[in-house]
Amino acid sequence: MIPKTLRLPNTFVLIFSLLVLIAAATWLVPGGRYATTLVDGKPVIDPTRYQVVASQPQGPAAVLMAPIKGFVEAGLIIGFVLIVGGAFSVLQATQAIDALIKAVAKAHHRSALVRALLIPGFVTLFSLGGATFGMAEEAIPFVLIFVPLALALRYDTFIGVAIPFLGSQVGFATAFLNPFNVGVAQGLAGVPLFSGLGYRFVCWVVFTGVTIAFLMWHARRIRQRPESSPCFADDEHKRAALDLEAIASFTGVDGTQRLVLLSFAATLGAMIVGVVHFGWYIEEIAAIFLAMAIVVGLIARMGQDAWVRHFLTGAKDLAGTALIIALAKGTVVLMRDAQIIDAMLHGLAPWVASEQAVFSLHKMYGIQSVINFFIHSGTGQAALTMPVMAPLSDLVQVGRQSAILAFQFGELSTPVIPTSGITVGVLSLARVPFGRWVRWMLPLQLVFVALALTMLAIPSLAPQWVGW
Repeated sequence: MIPKTLRLPNTFVLIFSLLVLIAAATWLVPGGRYATTLVDGKPVIDPTRYQVVASQPQGPAAVLMAPIKGFVEAGLIIGFVLIVGGAFSVLQATQAIDALIKAVAKAHHRSALVRALLIPGFVTLFSLGGATFGMAEEAIPFVLIFVPLALALRYDTFIGVAIPFLGSQVGFATAFLNPFNVGVAQGLAGVPLFSGLGYRFVCWVVFTGVTIAFLMWHARRIRQRPESSPCFADDEHKRAALDLEAIASFTGVDGTQRLVLLSFAATLGAMIVGVVHFGWYIEEIAAIFLAMAIVVGLIARMGQDAWVRHFLTGAKDLAGTALIIALAKGTVVLMRDAQIIDAMLHGLAPWVASEQAVFSLHKMYGIQSVINFFIHSGTGQAALTMPVMAPLSDLVQVGRQSAILAFQFGELSTPVIPTSGITVGVLSLARVPFGRWVRWMLPLQLVFVALALTMLAIPSLAPQWVGW
């Protein structure tokens, strides 16, 4: 575990430092480019056609321009965060979420069953979202609900962040029906769509179960010794604004608040249906949250001036989050402009070969984890790496299904990498310092690595169990 005395830099400073290091690397790493072909309208690498090209070293001016370029390229997710922040501010102004939190907290105090099922139930739901329809950025707004809920239940901010964020990320990385990573990777690797579902489902159950066990252990420890939480002091200030004494005297959700909550539930339902059946992405999801804010304002008879004030306040509160996302995206822009991303992939590929197939798979997993540090789109990673890894898996005799699983597991590192816009966005939204989060996550992250190595070894050592 990282010593508590070690203080990691502020998130802004950390990511900007990465920009400087990447710029320095562009003077040392040679340029390279794979030829691409269009498959279903998407550029896909041809692993047999690689050429060395002149690199484009990036100087101080490029470093300073990277954040604004990152802002442009991450415009969709930044706009999404700002609109969702404004919509939730309107929602919170009705006090419907506060009433729901008080109702759940009261049930939590009175019912042992609710206490036992709350964390496992919600983590499983978010993990299912990641495993089936690729829930990732969509988990960001839920932090605004689960952090105050966790504090009201005498847990800590980490539990509130982890339920939606870790749940969805673990589900995404161990998905069995996710069209955005499994579906694309299998299509590019030339294997039947969603084949090998049985073993992937087992992997999803194992990783989700381990995540739940870790959060339950942490929650129990915090309930017994609140001061042991790494964010205890900050949480005490946040709790002071929740009016916890009002929970005991809470009489129930009123009629207007019920309508507001129904509108919110309908929005979430529409989001799920739209993503699964109609291929909705950030633009459509942002639109339905904006529509929800308008409907909620009408239900609550808020008035136009009050509605605009609440919406702008919510968006303004997330301006820092937007800038962090832009910085994170700037790291990828810098490497792409220098033309070193393909060169790094080409240099890593020969390291996969090994006398033992299982070690080749482990190396693939390590390479995918490194690539995930720089490229966070499941679809983008699949398009970049599977055309190389799929034929490579044939050469080293590990099987294409196993290579796809290694690609998936590489995304397990997302919760602890500072170049991920989702990760830094969620932590900024919850006001959790990145270094503090990494210290807390490190034990679970090490378990994830051990589990990934184990689950990757099984198809090679006992293929009859897997059926690939």
